[in-house]
Amino acid sequence: MAVYAIGDVQGCYDPLVNLLDAVDFDPARDTLWFAGDLVNRGPKSLKTLRFVKSLGNSAITVLGNHDLHLLALTQGIIPNSRRFTSLAKTLKAPDLDELVDWLRSRPLAHYDEDLDTLLVHAGTLPTWTVKKTLKRAAEVEKRLQAPDFDRLLYKMYGNRPAQWSGKLRGYNRLRFIINTLTRMRMLTMDGRLRMAFSGAPWKTRGKLKPWYDFEDNAWGDTRIVFGHWSQLGLIVLPNLVSLDTGCVWGRQLTAVRLDKPAVYQVPGQK
Repeated sequence: MAVYAIGDVQGCYDPLVNLLDAVDFDPARDTLWFAGDLVNRGPKSLKTLRFVKSLGNSAITVLGNHDLHLLALTQGIIPNSRRFTSLAKTLKAPDLDELVDWLRSRPLAHYDEDLDTLLVHAGTLPTWTVKKTLKRAAEVEKRLQAPDFDRLLYKMYGNRPAQWSGKLRGYNRLRFIINTLTRMRMLTMDGRLRMAFSGAPWKTRGKLKPWYDFEDNAWGDTRIVFGHWSQLGLIVLPNLVSLDTGCVWGRQLTAVRLDKPAVYQVPGQK
């Protein structure tokens, strides 16, 4: 059985099919890990969602910021502006309620003990152990699966608070957890989120560092697999795998085999 981690698909269904052909994926035998952002910007978000959902236990996907945007759109929490035109078919789909319920039940973090690997969309704080990351992700997941989940979606927008404290409560706490797991890229030297930065880390100005580049991180030797950062691109190290290779921008869609070393890429969206 092979385990493949796949970067941000963002509605690029055709490259996804090509990638699965390239790895000879068999849902009866293999498992796919999706690093979030299944939807938006690409031309076939609805088809992508339906396909990944149809894989059942053969696919594990964590939520990304674009997946959360879709949930917010379905509840009328954010306006359906031009930036979400690629989601028009999804929002009118007859099975939208089923897709919403499926997305709401997805985790924000997934850990496999046998592989000692943590899957998140954007990253995790240097001060959070794997156990703490999963515990804090579960706080958000519980609220997403509650009947009043729309309240969380309404409150999740914003960049404050910028720094973690165990004393955070309510929606400030949940917003920080969501921002960390689905939006984070750079941190100040004292661990504050800097959400405005989205470029390559080597182009940063000021005293900022990538979240994964702090010494003595709390997750130790656990491998972290993430997407979200197309300007960072592909990184495959023993304890760090960056998967967003800009498929939706016409670059590549990438899969990294996690149970033994192998990297697969196909051309991105045309």
